[in-house]
This record gives sequence, structure tokens and C-alpha cells, in this order.
Amino acid sequence: MSEHVSEAEATKAVDPQTVKKVAVAALVGTALEWYDFFLFTTASALVFNVQYFVSGDPVVSTMEAFGTLAVGFVARPIGGLIFGHLGDKYGRRLCLMVTIIGIGAVTALIGLLPNYMSIGMAAPIFLIALRILQGLAVGGEWSGAVTIAVEHAPIKQRARFAAMPQLGSPIGTLLSSGGFFLVVFLSSQASFDAWGWRIPFLLSIPFLLISVLIRRSLSESPVFNELLEAGEKESAPIKQVLIKTPIQLVLGIAVALLGIGGFYLVTTFVISYGTQTLGLSSQLMLFGTLIAAALEIPVLLYGGRLGERFGASRVAIWGGVVSAAVAYPAFLLVETKNPVLVVVGMTVAVAALSFPYAASGTILTGLFPARLRYTGVAISSNMAGVVSGFVPLIATAVVAAAGQSYWPAALMLVIISLITATGGMLAPRMSINEKGLKH
Repeated sequence: MSEHVSEAEATKAVDPQTVKKVAVAALVGTALEWYDFFLFTTASALVFNVQYFVSGDPVVSTMEAFGTLAVGFVARPIGGLIFGHLGDKYGRRLCLMVTIIGIGAVTALIGLLPNYMSIGMAAPIFLIALRILQGLAVGGEWSGAVTIAVEHAPIKQRARFAAMPQLGSPIGTLLSSGGFFLVVFLSSQASFDAWGWRIPFLLSIPFLLISVLIRRSLSESPVFNELLEAGEKESAPIKQVLIKTPIQLVLGIAVALLGIGGFYLVTTFVISYGTQTLGLSSQLMLFGTLIAAALEIPVLLYGGRLGERFGASRVAIWGGVVSAAVAYPAFLLVETKNPVLVVVGMTVAVAALSFPYAASGTILTGLFPARLRYTGVAISSNMAGVVSGFVPLIATAVVAAAGQSYWPAALMLVIISLITATGGMLAPRMSINEKGLKH
């Protein structure tokens, strides 16, 4: 029996209400994941460069803070290997409980960490250590969430439900940037630097409790249960993924790159560029991120429906092309320093790259057979995350080398967009479930 037929039969008996319930549970967890992770990225641009990395050169301090951001992305594929192996061997549900608890706990500890002025060099060392632990947990979260959502859904509706965990990204952005925006707006700069920035990190504690309560009701993937019953569970998923699906891994990295790296370029880097180079207020830049994230929610939902109708690969292709086309205009709008146009530029750029992001879950899960899926998706998405983690750092360096001109950053967005479009074009040829990618 082919894996496609087996998966179709496994999901046929799943109650539609259960499918929706699992999708919501996956969404809640990824929302907390991205809330915690985006707190760190926003703090990297606004806080860590002055609280934990003390230097006479603000560019050096910013690059050190973004370097810490990148460290977490380096840890992500290691976490992906660990949780991918466990998820393919012991089940998706258990891993998703472990990852969400790990993410929330580490974020709370970051909110309690003394700064450089209090404990000296120990502060950035502890911050980096916590960032690594956070990256390990995040490395297994999204891949597990999208896998369990897809494996509960009917084959023909996978594009719709695979887009649900992606909503965690804008929701997490709204919560994290919104938290920072309120703290910045309601407190003085001195209060924000002293203690205000810690509040959003500590709020992860109640968010974590809510997420755990909801995720406890998750049922195990029917596809994984069928593998257990058939005795087809893979004992060495990492080895098999690396040996049997190397091309799929490369394509998965390409498809995921724009939704992660492009997003960090037009949010984290633009926040830093806008405040430090253009002299714009942090309130304006955070507000622009909030508006962009709010619009991203309907875009992701619409992108999932388009993937269901026309195929996820086509959504990734055309979304990548459109993102490349709007890259320079979006940066030009930010460059005007006009508050309205700055927000429009950030929003347009995020909306364009959100279409390929909506399709990425369907494409990545379709590239790997069920017995290797958690591991394959985890490795490819997290390797894309490794590259993405360095995007703000690289953009800061090349823009500084160009005399603080925006064009190298816009060119980076064009290149990233075209890489994802190419991945979307080639992915259906290597998919084990091509019907889930195109009709």
C-alpha cells in the first residue's frame, strides 16, 4: 500500500471537529513560540545592544546583539534533530508538550536576567546560554505543530490546515511588539531601560499555562498511529533523512527561507535601521510591525485557501515573485521617513512574503514520507532558520559598508524571494504527495 493511500485512509476516519481542534492547539503553541522568539528579536534591536553589550560604537553593539539573535538560530537545527528524532520515533504529541514548556520557561528567565551593569560579562554569557536553550526548544516546535496538523487533515484540505500554525507568527508578533509598544508608550525611556522591557518577557508565564492547558487535549497523529500499528516506525530517522532525502532538504530550506529570513529583514532589521539610521522613533517602527502583523493574519488564511484551490507550489512561486517585485519600493517608502509611508512599506513587504509562508507547511510536509516527516521538516525549516538568523546581522554590515544606504538590504530581499520561488517551482517534482502540492 502506498504511503499516499495509507495517509488518506488514516485521516478519513478523523472527525472534522477533531481536525479543527488539533489545528487550534497547534496554533496556540506556535503563537507562544513566536511570541517568545519575537520578544528576543525586538529586544535585540531595542534593548540588548545597550543592556548586555556595552561598546563605544553603536553599530558594533547592535551587531553583537544581532549575533546573539543568530546564535539561537544556530541552535535551532540541533533542536530540530533532537525533537525530529523523538517525534518520528515516539510520537508528535509528547515532543510538542516538551518544546512549549521549554520555550516559555526560558523566556521568563530572560526577563529575570541581570544586565551588564549589574553582573558584568556574566550577563551576556547567560543571555547567550538562554538563547541557545530557547533555540533548541523552538527547533522542534513549528515542525511538530505543522506535522500534527497536516496528519490530522484530509489530503485535499492539507493546505488550509497547514496554514493554521503559520498564524502563530503574526499573532506572536502582535503580542510581543504590542507588549513592547505599550511599555514604551506608557513609560519613560529610563523606566523602560531599567525594568519596563522585562514585562513582556515575564508575561510568557501566563501565556505558557494557557498553552499547556489547551495542548494537553491534543490527540496523537492518526498517521503516526498507523505507522505504529503497521510496524513501519523509523528507528533512525536522522540517518535516513540525510541519506535518502538530501534534495528534499535543500528544497525545503529554499521554500522556508522567505517566510523566516525575509520577515526578519523587513521587521527586525528595519526597526534597527529606522531608529538608528533614519532617526525614526521606536514607537513608529513597532507600530509598523503591529500593522504588518495584523494584515498578515488574513493573508495567511487566504494563502492557505489559494493553496487548497491552486496548489501550494504555485502560491510559493508567485508569492516569491511578488515579494521580489515590491522589495525596492517597500524600502523606498521606509526611506521617506513619512510615518504613514513607513508603515505602508513594512506592511506591503510582509504581506507579499506571507503568501509563500502560508504555503510552506504544505510543501515541506509533502516532501518527506510520514515515517521521516517530523525530522525532515525540522531539519529543512531550521536550516532555513540558521540562514535567517544571520540576515539582520548581514544586512546591518552591508548597509553600513554602503554608507548606510538601504539598497543592499532591498537586494537581499529580492535574492531571498527568488530563492523561495525557485524552491516552490521544483518542490512538486520531489514530493511524495504531489496531489497535496498541486492539482
